[in-house]
Amino acid sequence: MARDAPLMVVDAEGMVIRWSHEAEELLGRAADEVIGRSATHLVNRTAASSRHGTHKGAGVALQHRDGHAVDADLRVRPLTRSDGSVVWAVFQAPAKEATGPDVGSAALEALFAHAPVGMHVLDKKLRIVSANNAAHVMCGVPAERIVERRLTDVYALSTPDEVEAMLRGVLESGVPLPGLVVSMQPKDAPGRGCTVLVSAFRLQDSRGAILGVAAAVADVTEYEKTRARLRILAGVRERVGRSLDVVANCQELVEAVVPGFADVAVVEVVDAVLRGEEPPLGPLGRDVPLRRAAFRHSGREQQIQAHPVGDVRSLPFSTPYARALADLKPRLVRLDSDTPWLVADPARAEAIRASGVRTLLAAPLTLRGTVLGLVSLYRTEQAGTFDEREVALTLELAAHTALCIDNARRYTREHTVATTLQRRLLPPCPSSQSTVESAHLLVSGDEGGGGWFDTFALSSARTALVVGEVTGQGIQAATTMGQLRTVIHSLASLDLDADELLARLNDTAILLAQERAALPPGDPLHRQVLTASCVYAVYDPLTRTCTFARAGHPAPVIAHPDGTTEIPDSPPGPLLGSSEGPPFDTATVTLTDGSILALYTTALLPASPARPPENPSSLRQVLSDPDRPLQDLCDDALYRLYRDTRPGDAVLLLGRTHTFPTEDVATWHLIDAPTAAGTARAHTRRQLTEWDVEEETAYATELIVSELVTNALLHGTPPLHLRIIKDHALTCEVQDSGANAPRLRHARTVDEGGRGLFIVARLSRNWGTRYTPDGKTVWTEQALPPQPS
Repeated sequence: MARDAPLMVVDAEGMVIRWSHEAEELLGRAADEVIGRSATHLVNRTAASSRHGTHKGAGVALQHRDGHAVDADLRVRPLTRSDGSVVWAVFQAPAKEATGPDVGSAALEALFAHAPVGMHVLDKKLRIVSANNAAHVMCGVPAERIVERRLTDVYALSTPDEVEAMLRGVLESGVPLPGLVVSMQPKDAPGRGCTVLVSAFRLQDSRGAILGVAAAVADVTEYEKTRARLRILAGVRERVGRSLDVVANCQELVEAVVPGFADVAVVEVVDAVLRGEEPPLGPLGRDVPLRRAAFRHSGREQQIQAHPVGDVRSLPFSTPYARALADLKPRLVRLDSDTPWLVADPARAEAIRASGVRTLLAAPLTLRGTVLGLVSLYRTEQAGTFDEREVALTLELAAHTALCIDNARRYTREHTVATTLQRRLLPPCPSSQSTVESAHLLVSGDEGGGGWFDTFALSSARTALVVGEVTGQGIQAATTMGQLRTVIHSLASLDLDADELLARLNDTAILLAQERAALPPGDPLHRQVLTASCVYAVYDPLTRTCTFARAGHPAPVIAHPDGTTEIPDSPPGPLLGSSEGPPFDTATVTLTDGSILALYTTALLPASPARPPENPSSLRQVLSDPDRPLQDLCDDALYRLYRDTRPGDAVLLLGRTHTFPTEDVATWHLIDAPTAAGTARAHTRRQLTEWDVEEETAYATELIVSELVTNALLHGTPPLHLRIIKDHALTCEVQDSGANAPRLRHARTVDEGGRGLFIVARLSRNWGTRYTPDGKTVWTEQALPPQPS
């Protein structure tokens, strides 16, 4: 901005009509020497001839009284006088701040001379023209020997060709390169490497002519070390802890730190921790065994190990490893042939000498005062020793790993308890009946605990086969499974049809789900949805039929004796615990003698994009040879189908069905007459004599048959049938067409009737009523002495 008072005022003819005191000081001329004369005599014509002015003012050279030129930045402004004429006021622009070309050059010179970064000016042949003092110090080359040499000849860079190509590219393209990180070995310290950042930009003059390249070399060793430490820490936090397996966490740690942080890494864990037990309190006792859980080295050849992975042993007390576990502090030790404590551990001494490591950093794996294990990191001579920051970083890595190991330990313990509970709630082996030979396979998954299987006898020589799975994992899933299994047994004893049994079982599942939802919101179980799948099948050897119903479970696979397999078409039904959905339905298939019924969970089957796990084509291939022993088929299914990556419990239940021997069953049609009870007793007596049933059991059976037939005559609807089945137990059945169920009564002393079913209940070990589309069947069971083998 111009000053308020003009230096001079010039009229329209160019005559000076006013002269200020500032103008007198600037040009050394008094007012009487200038006023009335033309303003052109104030201009230094020699200096002005090379400049261009405008009517708005320009930088011009004025003539001082003693003859030298005076540079002035002038501004001209028109002024209107009172008579209407126009004159021109000449002002001097304000003095500029100290940012002109001279100051900029001085700043560049100071930066070049005193910057802590190696600055170099290269010509178009990429040879050094000049370098600052920092450059001489960094490369270790005297000033007189650095000029006319290439940058890659002066610095011992790890990738000189890459740096040379970078400089050439900047020279040709003119695009500055912000930085290339390379390693370097200083001339004055060949054993101590460092990391430098090489930056470059092209130099041009005011006309755009290319002069060369300016290159800067900065020592970024500490910066890169910090970045490397942060990368290692981030890598460990990202990788370690993804698994709920103790050994997997240890392996993830050594993979994260080798080779970026250490040349060799070993993790040893207290053996009890691997089994899910509580870790011991620190300090660790001398006799506490540790298991080598993970090992990794950076060499290409097989690295010699002191002890193989999986080896269990106590640490010698007079070693850094044991001392680190004694006071729970890290140990940083220099290793050489004279290290005294190596004699206490000859196996480690041999491995250390063979691997060429020179530095050991042992850090305890501790959590809340307990000791979980030890991590040992080794470096060779080339990698250098660990500094204090790296020791602190190792402690952070150890703390994170210890937390992950403890989480995995807790999961292992809970999984072990859940698996044990699951197996205790299941039958030790499925009960094979005379007409159903069974075998099973159960593999508890990491995310399972709720899978179950079962086979048990029903009335009339029938057999029930069940496979199901509760969602969720751990103890809660196993407990819920046990509850549902118990309910199935209770409902099956009521002789319910398969679809009706699943409907009542679904009511139980809904009740359990409601109880779970009513838990406090802070309870983890409150947020877990309770559902379950189940398939319930009943095989009747007298009719050679199998009736089954499904609750969101895969359909069974049937393998026929001729090697063909089929999957019966049946509605899947809703999952147990669902309050809405279609009702359960049944499907009935006829089985030939020797057929195999396979019930399973989807975790058994391999999954692929082209074949979902619900497609049991692979299981059908396993069952295509049905003559093999059932346990061999179960093992073959495990070998061929199961993959550890599948969640849930893998369950397979196989049942080979047979027809019932005709000689062990007898059936009679009874007329609807008062003599029917006597006729039934006679038939029974003859048949039991033929079967060689002992007298006491035969007498009790006659009474039972007499009472059942009498009740059917009084309260039932003809026709009447009597059937006696000799199996592991002796079964008596009386069938009629009526729907009224018999009821056990306790007759009073003076009552003449009502004691029939009471007598039946006392003489038999079990009795019940089973409804069919044709009516009902009242049955009883009596124990038979074991038959001689």
